[in-house]
Amino acid sequence: MRPALAAAAALLFALLVGAAAENRGSRDAGWTAFKGVASVLTSPRCLNCHVPGESPLQGDQGVPHALNVRRAADGRGTPAVRCTNCHQAANSEARHSPPGAPDWRLPPPSMRMAWQGLTTEEVCRSLTDPARNGGRTLAQLEEHVASDAIVSWGWNPGPGRKPPPLSHAEFVQRFGEWKDAGAPCGPSRSQDEH
Repeated sequence: MRPALAAAAALLFALLVGAAAENRGSRDAGWTAFKGVASVLTSPRCLNCHVPGESPLQGDQGVPHALNVRRAADGRGTPAVRCTNCHQAANSEARHSPPGAPDWRLPPPSMRMAWQGLTTEEVCRSLTDPARNGGRTLAQLEEHVASDAIVSWGWNPGPGRKPPPLSHAEFVQRFGEWKDAGAPCGPSRSQDEH
């Protein structure tokens, strides 16, 4: 009976070690995918509106927005200077003119999703924290990055603006890979130890 018990224990141990290695590999693959996601989130197309303060930035250099534009309670500007006063439903073809997409806005104050100056790990934690992401689940965030008109605009920013470093399809794919891997906000411990 003891040899059978020892064999069963060895098999169970091997299965657990294998499962842990598989989980670690999935976590590391998810973290690698998120680094691609973060490269988009920290590009000017996202950072210009995902700001910690009350005023958006503009251009590839992220300079303060002209006209003293302010976020306001709904993220759409103050009564006198609404975002849509200048930002129409589509881009103008004139170089460096106001870009456009339906319902142009900043994130509202309740979910600024501001990533400027954050490390990749901190960006990740802000996305996974419902208190900082507007109470959204990862599935809701995935839907947002896949289908929101302003998010999609980033890859067609109009003349004189650079798109993010990944294609929109690759960004959405990597977001899904990260989510499906459990949304890790860093590499596995064994990778940290090496």
